[in-house]
Amino acid sequence: MATYRKRSGGWRAEVCKKGVRDSKTFPTKAHAVAWAIQREAEILAGTSQQKASDFTFKQALEKYRDEVSPTKAGSRWETLQINRLLTVNFAEESIKEVGADLIAAWRDARLKKVKTSTVRREMNLLASIFEIARTEWKWCKGNPVREIKRPPNRPPRDRRISAEEEKLLLDALGYVEGQPPRIQKQEVAYAFLIALETAMRCGEILNLTLDRVHLKESYVRLMKTKNGTARHVALSKRAVQLMGVLEQVARQQERDKLFTVNSANADVLFRGARDPLPIENLCFHDTRHEAITRLARKLEILDLARTIGHKDLRSLMTYYNATASEIAGRLG
Repeated sequence: MATYRKRSGGWRAEVCKKGVRDSKTFPTKAHAVAWAIQREAEILAGTSQQKASDFTFKQALEKYRDEVSPTKAGSRWETLQINRLLTVNFAEESIKEVGADLIAAWRDARLKKVKTSTVRREMNLLASIFEIARTEWKWCKGNPVREIKRPPNRPPRDRRISAEEEKLLLDALGYVEGQPPRIQKQEVAYAFLIALETAMRCGEILNLTLDRVHLKESYVRLMKTKNGTARHVALSKRAVQLMGVLEQVARQQERDKLFTVNSANADVLFRGARDPLPIENLCFHDTRHEAITRLARKLEILDLARTIGHKDLRSLMTYYNATASEIAGRLG
């Protein structure tokens, strides 16, 4: 049986018969009812084939989640976000009826709950879904996300890590210089130090395997990175020393991975060690800011970009956070 809903532009009729969905908006309910009766008759008679207007926004989300997201490095994040989007109030709407007004209302509601950066990422995902639906599936004619403004970016973080904070964190994580890690909290300390030496992300470090670590040549090869391409990361003498300890333990325990702790547990352990300390507004990812700022004193700009995996040199400015005093000290 067809359903009818009053909308600002008139009456919307929705039909669902034999697996075929269709919907249309009319100026009056009488017109909507007449169309729905005729449409149901066509479906029952088998004279109608499914067309673009039969597909709902929910179906687009599910198709993208099942077919497109698995091909991406960030598939886990996309899957989680799409599953949440399946609960929005316009999920059952025909995808061609989801316009800029609905997306804008969703954006404004999300901004009351999460950070601007989160909404921007989610809008990028939505834009990709609509673009695929428009260009490849031919389910809609436009991309409503591109018709509305994205919330402005917040200023990038410029949090540095002082030597005192580094020592406090290492002590809290149970780190002892030269001593192999015995518990996962100590593994997090090793990951923290390696991050400060290399600017690698936490997940990149924790996923290192023996076959990707080349200590004699002083580099590691990362296969899965944020931008989807593999890269070589040069290692300082200190980084080689730290990884040498981990490599020895891994070989003794006959395992391929340098670390036993995963990203989720590492985050919990890091926060647990940090929170009781007199340290404010610091997260593990701030090691990337600190490391890149330190490496910039030693490496040429192109070498630095290759090491940290930035294809756009402008993005380096997000992480390079040298103070005016530090720059002045190098002027002489």
